[in-house]
Amino acid sequence: MNDNSPTPAKRKEPQPDPLLDTSTDSEEPAFSWMSGSASSGTDSKRPTKTADSAGSETAPQPESRADRKAAEAAVEPTGEQSPPTFSEPLPTSALQVRPPKEEVERRNAERESAAKAKPLAPRVMQVLLAIFYPVILLVLAVRAVTSPLFLWIEYNRPGFPGDGYGFSTDDRMTYGSYAVDYLSNWSGPRYLGELVNRSGDKLFKDGEVSHMADVKLVILSAFGAGALLILVSIIAIAYLRRRSTGGVRRGLFAGSILALAIILGLGALAVLGWQQFFTEFHRIFFASGSWTFALEDTLIRLFPGQFWIDAGIVIAALVFLVALVTLILTWPTRRRRGLAGAEPAAPAQAEAP
Repeated sequence: MNDNSPTPAKRKEPQPDPLLDTSTDSEEPAFSWMSGSASSGTDSKRPTKTADSAGSETAPQPESRADRKAAEAAVEPTGEQSPPTFSEPLPTSALQVRPPKEEVERRNAERESAAKAKPLAPRVMQVLLAIFYPVILLVLAVRAVTSPLFLWIEYNRPGFPGDGYGFSTDDRMTYGSYAVDYLSNWSGPRYLGELVNRSGDKLFKDGEVSHMADVKLVILSAFGAGALLILVSIIAIAYLRRRSTGGVRRGLFAGSILALAIILGLGALAVLGWQQFFTEFHRIFFASGSWTFALEDTLIRLFPGQFWIDAGIVIAALVFLVALVTLILTWPTRRRRGLAGAEPAAPAQAEAP
């Protein structure tokens, strides 16, 4: 029984919580934990009703004030809504919103393109190596032909036409060596202009000496360009070996294909019309009328038409063979591309039950 008697105003003792008159309240429990669904099967733990001095029953209460306050905070009164609370979004809340599918695909495509993109410098070096390689082969082949060794082979091979004006093979080898040496040394026109034959006459006429000076300018320019291209190619190879895996192989492979295409094209033109090909070649590098001579002139006696045909065949054969060997050695096989261990494994077969 609770004591409802008043206490003095100046009483220092804590006053108990007043009890409300519940005579007019309905039988519906005030809190959800007091409902029958929540307390069924747990009658021993349900709070009991108490009666006041007038004999009326009061609503069951929790055992303590703290429990009662917790229950009131947990259960909202019927028909009332809790006031809206403001919560600031987290800084990472925008990451939870997935962008549109098109945006995702675009970003993935840009990421893959950036991953596959290669630096510009290695590509430039590969292109330069591919372009310079055929020119280098041509220059080296020309250098092999403009040598005393090739001259000796030509004059001593069976079937080479003799001189109808009295030059022996030894005379040809001696006078021809002067002409070939003049093309690769730094001497002036006097190197050939002051040569005399056995009878004391000038071996080469002024027109022949002038033409050989023009030929020397072309030959030395070609040799100088070839040396420069070789130097640049060595730099490109050294750069590609450090910066691009397989870059040297790809550059030489493309260069060998280009060399084969050039030599096959020029060879086809020469076979279809050698005289026309020879004439057009001279028109490109020499002034008209400066390279035609009589049959009794020394240059024609030393270097007849068959000599130039053989020289063209040797140049084409050397370029073709070296380019073919390069093509074979740089062919992009799976092992050279680094795919030897990337062969797909055979799919495993499911065992029969």
